Amino acid sequence: MPAFDGVRVLELGQIYNGPYCGLLLAQLGADVIKVEPPGGEPLRFRSHEPIESHEFVMLNSNKRSVVLDLKTDAGRQALLDLVETADVLIENYAPGTMERLQLGPARLLEHNPRLIVASGKGYGSTGPYAHMSAMDITVQAMSGSASATGDPDGPPTKAGTTFVDFSGGIHLFGAISAALFQRERTGRGQIVEVSMHDTVYPMLASSLGGLHNHPDRQLPERTGNRHAGMAVAPYNLYETSDGWLAIICISERHWRGVATALGRPELIDDPRFRAAKDRVANIDALDEEVSSRTRTRTRAELVGDLQAAGVPCAPVKTIREVDTDEHLIQRGMIQYVEHAARGRVPVPGCPLRLSDSPVGPHWAAPPLGQSTEEILAELTGIAADTHINGEESQHVLRA
Repeated sequence: MPAFDGVRVLELGQIYNGPYCGLLLAQLGADVIKVEPPGGEPLRFRSHEPIESHEFVMLNSNKRSVVLDLKTDAGRQALLDLVETADVLIENYAPGTMERLQLGPARLLEHNPRLIVASGKGYGSTGPYAHMSAMDITVQAMSGSASATGDPDGPPTKAGTTFVDFSGGIHLFGAISAALFQRERTGRGQIVEVSMHDTVYPMLASSLGGLHNHPDRQLPERTGNRHAGMAVAPYNLYETSDGWLAIICISERHWRGVATALGRPELIDDPRFRAAKDRVANIDALDEEVSSRTRTRTRAELVGDLQAAGVPCAPVKTIREVDTDEHLIQRGMIQYVEHAARGRVPVPGCPLRLSDSPVGPHWAAPPLGQSTEEILAELTGIAADTHINGEESQHVLRA
């Protein structure tokens, strides 16, 4: 049986944060109803084409779509009717949006005291930043991530991945799971909140380690591809004859493996590199010694020899290579679905593996409002045609 079988989730999610949280719940068996405004949530048509963007298709598998205009009385009432049947409501709107819609947590819990109201925010609901709107890049800036990324003599740089949005969604999934578990004991719902900004702070462990372990040592704010705390070497992306290769050495065994695999065993006893602190002190010379060897060989050759020597390493794969990665495909992390407009497309599988909760088949993200009539008709005392086809049809819409 799927882990969240029988759990109904209302997802008022947009872009990446809320939708990824909803996707994880859907993949583990929850009935996730995506509630969108007329015209769809911002990500649906972000490709500026009349079909759903690939990003939207990636994050909205295994969900049903309902269109409600929450700026109207009829739309709000329809949502409250759904709340009475739900276990979880997810929202990641800007601060104050739910309150302006007259759908704040207190009102939702009044309609369903067992509801888990899950809120994903940029900076949370308390603290001096609580009022600020937030997106991935702005939180990267405020959190120190952008400051810690880039070359030492270059500008602050955002990460290439939108890791802050997804970190917020993953942590929100964890908070919801904990709240559902607690509800089994108390019978009560509650409000759970995740600040994207909060989730980044622990990720600065290496940078903060460099700051606090040696407070008098002058460290660059940014270290390029080297270790953020300048505590480990070799630790870098090294050029090869056909691309780039990541190498990291966190033990003497690893260092001996690197020197041997690169055909330079004499470096093991070189006074400049004999101990970990020596390698860090002479990091420029060390990186040049490693690079002088990696430049002459292919990624595959180097990976073969370094892995045989027990050294953590990996080729730097391009996005095009990752898109067809055989490991991700064999593990089911890349799934293929048939989308009505885009055809056969790859979407994320579930990274959570539970031995007693198999992940079922994936189906494509739904067309806008596909299930509006069906879901409203399921509600006791709700006549679908009153909301959709009658005089209030402009408030509760079906695509």
